[in-house]
Amino acid sequence: MELDDAEYRLKPMNCPGHVLIYKNSPRSYRDLPQRYAELGNVYRYERSGTMHGLLRVRGFTQDDAHIFCTPDQIEGEIEDCIDFAESVLKTFGFHEFQIELSTWDPRDKKFIGSPEMWASSVGSLTRVLDRKNIPYKTIPGEAAFYGPKIDIKLVDVLGRLWQLSTVQFDWNLPARFDLEYIGEDGAPHQPVMVHRALFGSVERFFGVLIEHYAGAFPLWLAPVQVGLVPISNEKHLDYAHTVKARLEAAGLRVELDASNGKMQSKIRDFGLQKVPFILILGDKEAASDSVSVRVRAKGDEGSVTVEAFLDRAKKLVAEHAMEL
Repeated sequence: MELDDAEYRLKPMNCPGHVLIYKNSPRSYRDLPQRYAELGNVYRYERSGTMHGLLRVRGFTQDDAHIFCTPDQIEGEIEDCIDFAESVLKTFGFHEFQIELSTWDPRDKKFIGSPEMWASSVGSLTRVLDRKNIPYKTIPGEAAFYGPKIDIKLVDVLGRLWQLSTVQFDWNLPARFDLEYIGEDGAPHQPVMVHRALFGSVERFFGVLIEHYAGAFPLWLAPVQVGLVPISNEKHLDYAHTVKARLEAAGLRVELDASNGKMQSKIRDFGLQKVPFILILGDKEAASDSVSVRVRAKGDEGSVTVEAFLDRAKKLVAEHAMEL
């Protein structure tokens, strides 16, 4: 479609592709659960006045997963999805959540399926939340048309709510696409389908992260983790290149300012970019295989050996540490 002088291809969701993968081969109950995931591009018509940076766009990347399982497996799969979502969000530094259970409104004609199917699926989600002792709010009438869902809304540093992770129950697509598996009784049965997203829109998650940290990312997330500042290009640039190579060999993202600017100006520039570590290199450092360390928001910490700094940085990255 053409929209605002740009061309788009309609693809509102990834679900049918995963359904066709499942349907491509005969399935037995021994094969279930089947779990498929992808980072898929999807497109939605957002009106011009509602688009906002990375937070609301027309084309975005969704970390989509679909799980096909037996009715007996559904609660275990939902529980695993919730654990997975909480683990990922906490790793990125989000620890405050609000959980919503969205159910149907039987008076609303948009919802499909029988009351018995809705009661069964809502019961499965409710039992999982109760078993995990997770406080939640029930939102009647906010379910997807094909089934109830659990939404995990994170709270950022400004106290704003963001809808990202979701776990959704679906019996509609398995029925519409005639999906089957052969049960223990040798007869065909219809699987149950779970939709799962952790970030939702990857672009929006980036936007939330940037605002949550105000650009001052923990070391493992920072685009540039270490800034190198030689005191004198003529005397210390070769040593700076050696240190840069060693840090990069250890997996760190390093930027060396080899411009002809003053040392204080280079330090200030890295500080404005909120680079976690700034390493200053002079005569003393070159002679002792060391670096002078400045830490974001903490200041000068003095000289340490390159190996000592590497041990510290690698530990912070491996632990996904929030502090430096």
